Amino acid sequence: MSLAFTRRRTAAAILTAALLVPLAACGSDDDKKDSGADANASATGVPKADLTVLAASSLTDVFKTAGAAYEKEHPGTKVRFSFAGSQELAAQVKQGAPADALVTADTKTMDGLKSDTGTPAIIAKNRLVIATGKGNPEKIDDLKDLSDTKLKVVLAAPEVPVGRYSKQILDAQKIAVKPVSQEPNVRAVLSKVELGEADAGLVYKTDAATATDKVEAVDIPDARNAVASYPAATLKTTKNSEAADAFVKWLSTPEAQRILADAGFQRP
Repeated sequence: MSLAFTRRRTAAAILTAALLVPLAACGSDDDKKDSGADANASATGVPKADLTVLAASSLTDVFKTAGAAYEKEHPGTKVRFSFAGSQELAAQVKQGAPADALVTADTKTMDGLKSDTGTPAIIAKNRLVIATGKGNPEKIDDLKDLSDTKLKVVLAAPEVPVGRYSKQILDAQKIAVKPVSQEPNVRAVLSKVELGEADAGLVYKTDAATATDKVEAVDIPDARNAVASYPAATLKTTKNSEAADAFVKWLSTPEAQRILADAGFQRP
């Protein structure tokens, strides 16, 4: 083999390699898209996002636990909660507050937002109890005891889900109660009892369970109680619809249901 031929073949090989390098570096458009999708999605395939969830006050403690669990399962996603009475949350949605999902403490409030949400799903249920001071110093053991005018009873306002449930069960038993105040959410009712500013108040069972060192929970028989249902839905104004849908669906998974059950919520 001549020296000239060898040199020509070597030069051709170098030229071919030089042409292939930029092609490999560029890659196809599909490769770029796939790479970008992978960068913006967690290992579960759900897009990473910073989510804002509007949630009923009675979910304050359990959703902090649930949010941490969700973030652990979906690295790169952050869930921020804004807690308030369901009627306040509805007003925020109507006013266009930037948020991705909504969870209320009743179906009535959620039903009033049909034009603003996706299809809701019930994720949990709850019941009411009578919250009293630690040790139940006034010896309250029945709903009818709340009619005693010597007692300072606090209730949630009637437009608040827990206030509406309270009115429902008291009216059904024909029990007249004159509250010393009507609060904007269930946590405010609980706080009044915790601080000794009220002798008793009607709250959700799960709320009383968060303050066992300061309050006593007096059970109300199921036949005279009310069942609170918690629907969750994605908001139509969200800019993270896929990630928001994934979070709402996750609330019905065994892991989320275990967290809710551990906090005292009933299964849907």
